[in-house]
Amino acid sequence: MAALSELKSVAEEGNRLLARREQVIARQHMGGVPWFAVAWGLGNFAIWLALWPLVIFGALPVWAAFPIATLNVILCYLPSHEAQHDIIGRKGTKWRWLNELVGHVSTIPLVLPYRAAKLTHLEHHKHTNDPDRDPDYSMRANGPLHMIWVSLKNRQPGSNRGLRGYRDALIRIGRPDVVIDGMLYQLVFYGVLCTAAWAGYGIEALILWWLPRHIGTAYIQFFLSWAPHHPATETGRYRNTRAWRSSLGNIASMGMQYHIVHHLHPSIPLTRTAAAYRELRPILEQRGCRLDDH
Repeated sequence: MAALSELKSVAEEGNRLLARREQVIARQHMGGVPWFAVAWGLGNFAIWLALWPLVIFGALPVWAAFPIATLNVILCYLPSHEAQHDIIGRKGTKWRWLNELVGHVSTIPLVLPYRAAKLTHLEHHKHTNDPDRDPDYSMRANGPLHMIWVSLKNRQPGSNRGLRGYRDALIRIGRPDVVIDGMLYQLVFYGVLCTAAWAGYGIEALILWWLPRHIGTAYIQFFLSWAPHHPATETGRYRNTRAWRSSLGNIASMGMQYHIVHHLHPSIPLTRTAAAYRELRPILEQRGCRLDDH
């Protein structure tokens, strides 16, 4: 019994040392305002907004605006994601207003309210891969093609999964008031589409917003919700997500190859996760993490 107790004590001390080393490395990659994310979020929205008068007044053909608008929607979530974790400016700091501005503005093309996105995303972090409490669990799929099918199916009328499942999560955590945000966003979205169609710009609205939003939603859900957590069967802190190698590369996969770093240390900005991962990897290997990037 004494030998067993000694072994247990040694193991616990080893875990404490690993945890301290992990924290020291992680803290080196935290702090400061991620100005790139700020410029990305506000600039991306400005470009998307500028497409409307350019197309309506004939300065840019609608076929040329379509890929730009689609890229705008694909790129719009991540700056808000930084704000959701208060990385741009925490409460009580001078940059708090900028944090909230980027959070609210950047996801407008996606028709995703900032408060709803933030609260449900934090629930995802608390309950990753929990079938009953993870708002993103409905993105679970057997493979890439199946995931695209799941994404499309979740957006059909009457579905309570996907983005509509956020409603249940908000009610569960006692924030039904935030559900109103989603309703207002949808009313404005369809109001703009209907008004544009009534004014003779239905095709333009379809190409600049409706279709890019659906394509962008699938792309974001694929790389942020499905790929980093697949097969989404484990819930432990060091096993509920992974490092992986995307055939499209890190930029096209939205930096999600190192998503494990984000789950372990959400205060590390997206642009520093790759560097943090390289330093943390020996520790993550000892922790038994899912490192599928080799």
